Amino acid sequence: MTLIHIVAGEASGDVLGARLIVALRARRPDLQFAGIGGPRMAEQGVPSLFDYRELALMGLLEVLPKVFRLKRLLAQATADIIARRPDVLVTIDSPGFTLRVAERVKPLGIPVVHYVAPQVWAWRPGRVVKLREKVDRMLCLLPFEPVFFDNAGIPVTFVGHPVLESGADRGDAARFRSTHALGADERPVIVMPGSRRMEAQRLLPIFGPALRIAAQRLPGLRPVLPVAPIVAEAVRAAAADWPAAPILVDGNDAKHDAFAAVADSSGAGLIKSGTSSLEMAVAGIPHVVGYRVNPITAQIVRFLVKVPHASLVNLLAEREVVPERIQHDCTPESLADALLRPMLDPAVAAAQRTGFAEALARLRAPEGLPSEAAAEAVLRMIEENRQD
Repeated sequence: MTLIHIVAGEASGDVLGARLIVALRARRPDLQFAGIGGPRMAEQGVPSLFDYRELALMGLLEVLPKVFRLKRLLAQATADIIARRPDVLVTIDSPGFTLRVAERVKPLGIPVVHYVAPQVWAWRPGRVVKLREKVDRMLCLLPFEPVFFDNAGIPVTFVGHPVLESGADRGDAARFRSTHALGADERPVIVMPGSRRMEAQRLLPIFGPALRIAAQRLPGLRPVLPVAPIVAEAVRAAAADWPAAPILVDGNDAKHDAFAAVADSSGAGLIKSGTSSLEMAVAGIPHVVGYRVNPITAQIVRFLVKVPHASLVNLLAEREVVPERIQHDCTPESLADALLRPMLDPAVAAAQRTGFAEALARLRAPEGLPSEAAAEAVLRMIEENRQD
């Protein structure tokens, strides 16, 4: 029996883990799986060791109150892997947790593949040295990452970004408008405050007033929020006094239908930084990126960040395609202005879409879909370890 243990610490990692399992089974139906994940991995027959939502934390100060619980979860995950002795451990994103697991089990001879390279190239390049002691291969999503990790002596494979197989550009606009009885004069806008509780709790009080200002200047705006289960309650509470009742959608199909309706209506997006910006690019939706963290965390981050942009679209295009409103610039007024510009000026919207095409062209790996390339890399690791 060949056993693959997968550890994913949040919703996006759960999706990657599920796609990886599908791609691996297509090549090796005999494979067995275990690990930590969410509903997507569970759909593939891989129940989670514990509720992965407990790991959905971020920010230096935000983690401190949970540190002892996280230590217990780390010990539990490590013990499970040691007991099962898998042929390979695949850790997905969430480096604060997953790489600690990797560090504990790698000395036992269990090969480790880390999927989604930690952004040490953006934060603290010097930390890459420690990664060599934790992983045997890195699966990178971004085209500029392989050179960085290869130079550090870490075997690396560029597999392409999973947003390319997300279906974000294949929604049904008419179905969305019909399902939610959108009036002809209603113009939907996408609002994505993040899939982590702390992100949503920090951004929603800013995004709400921004939408109120925007609605005063352009009547008929209807906010649409793709809601991760972990933040659904916070979103509903925060949106109770918004100028128009928000439409909350759950699941990828509904989210992609919403994207299509927004694109079809010449709408725009108000989102947090991260993969959401790439989803907007794939869907062809102009947007503004806003982000704010604890002020003390922000002061520390300011000394660590080594890249000029927060948006992945801007990093890939090597210029500001998408307006960024970060920390003190992340105000309701500035967000409302940036949200409305592409909706009021077709030339602004067209310029963003041109930049999207430039950025996305760099995300494609030489061969196959990202999940397929990742599956091939994992299987090669198993074979190489057996030969050794």
